[in-house]
Amino acid sequence: MSKGKKLVSVKVIKGDINRALKKFKRGVMESGHLQELRERQYYTKPKTVRRKKKLQAIREQQKETILAKIEDGNTKLRFYTKKKKSKHQKSNKNTKKSEKPIENYGLKLNR
Repeated sequence: MSKGKKLVSVKVIKGDINRALKKFKRGVMESGHLQELRERQYYTKPKTVRRKKKLQAIREQQKETILAKIEDGNTKLRFYTKKKKSKHQKSNKNTKKSEKPIENYGLKLNR
């Protein structure tokens, strides 16, 4: 593993294996050995690593911005809003395929 991580060792006291195992598991999780093992299981290209870090930073910045706006009193904000699905009109047999509703082009007409 990496150089900065210490090896985890636990002494079994009074034959209590369950307690020693619990301490060992906690030590492994805190030391980061298990996480590093999972990360090294597959190779990830440096570009992929940079892209993931950038996207995570963007998400954190958006979260901070939204939380700041909520503190200011704006209650209509949401985290990670999904795009609205467009409502498709039911196709009638009488309509031609070339005819498209005007709303699809961003134009509004007073009718």
